[in-house]
Amino acid sequence: MNNSKNSISRREMCSLIGLGIVGLTLPFGCRSSAKNFNLANIHFKNLYEVADLIKNNTISSVELTQLMLDRIESIDKRLHSYITIMSEYSLKRAKMADEQLLKGNYHGPLHGVPIAVKDLIFTKNAPTTGGLSFYKDFVPEYNATVFEKLENAGAIILGKLNLTEGAMAGYHSDFEIPINPWEEQHWAGASSSGSGVATAAGLCFGSLGTDTGGSIRFPSMANGVVGLKPTFGRVSKYGVLPLSDSLDHVGPLTRCVKDTAIMFDVISGYDEKDPNSINKPASNLNAELTKGINGLRIGLDESYIADGVDKEIVDSILNAVDKLEELGAEIVRFKIPWDKNALGGIWFNVCTPEAAVAHKINYPSKENLYGPYFRDFLAYGKSVSKKDYEDAKLAKETFKEEFLKIFKNVDVIVAPAGTLPEGITHEIQRGGMEAFNPYVAAANMHFTIPANLSGTPAITFQCGKSNEGYPHSLQLMGAPFSESILCRLGYEFEQATEWHKRHPAI
Repeated sequence: MNNSKNSISRREMCSLIGLGIVGLTLPFGCRSSAKNFNLANIHFKNLYEVADLIKNNTISSVELTQLMLDRIESIDKRLHSYITIMSEYSLKRAKMADEQLLKGNYHGPLHGVPIAVKDLIFTKNAPTTGGLSFYKDFVPEYNATVFEKLENAGAIILGKLNLTEGAMAGYHSDFEIPINPWEEQHWAGASSSGSGVATAAGLCFGSLGTDTGGSIRFPSMANGVVGLKPTFGRVSKYGVLPLSDSLDHVGPLTRCVKDTAIMFDVISGYDEKDPNSINKPASNLNAELTKGINGLRIGLDESYIADGVDKEIVDSILNAVDKLEELGAEIVRFKIPWDKNALGGIWFNVCTPEAAVAHKINYPSKENLYGPYFRDFLAYGKSVSKKDYEDAKLAKETFKEEFLKIFKNVDVIVAPAGTLPEGITHEIQRGGMEAFNPYVAAANMHFTIPANLSGTPAITFQCGKSNEGYPHSLQLMGAPFSESILCRLGYEFEQATEWHKRHPAI
């Protein structure tokens, strides 16, 4: 294990490869199995593309892993997307992947591919901080189920990705704040900010994040990548530091929908260790992507989409809806039946007391070790009465029933994936709730909360750009277990457009 952001020496690198195959000379001075292969911008290739390169012996996993570690060393000093780089561990795993491939033991489309995971996913070979100062040196005794599934599929874990403290909104002063690679003054999203930044900047070929109120979709929107929040219980949370037991979800962030489907197929499925896990087999999204979208019904409420959202973003979303209609989907116009202003109160009165329970071992006994925002958040949770919590849970179930009725008439609902709050600074993101909450409100959580309260899946992907060239994204929300429909719509849109091929100039 290596907790620093330094990769191993060139001599050590050469000894790890140990293949003795001549070919392309890589920047680190070792011989490659690749022949006449152009490595320029390989970091922005899609996961499924580099998977094929590895499978066909065009490039080895060790070579690709070292290239990614070198890029992280060069670029992440400015972006701060990683908390821990697992250099030695990832290279040893890459060497194993190459050896297995030579023996004919191919584990599937993640075999030998470098990815990364949010730093609240337990790893017994590296610390799991959760963005909490007192967990800086916490090394779990076991791996999270999703980590085990990724490694069993042959994935190479480059390291642990940065996040907000406790997976909420603010950052502890002991940790850096991830920088949006499109524009350093822009919000990088929360709480899976490191996952969004690393994926967008070509510092991994895919990542895992978590979503309690939008924490996969906000970073996906902010950084212009694909993010899938699955159906509640479809991906195990065993070995994942909790924020809110009834609202937390684990899901992938990638640079295209096909990659999202590949990662989701690996991490989904029943886990007896997770009491919230649903006894349903792992998905097969990747095989279903090409089924087409003819006749799929997209629910559209234009007034809902435009409420508090910049016209440029609204126009990009509506243009994307027009494109999906052109590709065979049916547009169903309807009116959102719920009061958006009521959702925040329900979510807050469920999430905060559950967070207080999750942190009862450390809060309030270690109150002074928490940062201002999360300390205020937990204090609020402790103040929520049992009656108010039970009322909020009842309101959550009532909302879910109302929400699911919509899917009798539509297959998905289109909406923004939140919006970028203007003027947010590092000082604000390290401060308390009173100063930060206006910016949380400006992110328009009422667009993301419905899928958390209902436990239903939602996907976010690029659909346009601003006049300055920054990514615009849309969100599709579906019925329970409709991940296949969401991905099919996203995949068809990507096949017909070029937005997902745009990357930050970094």
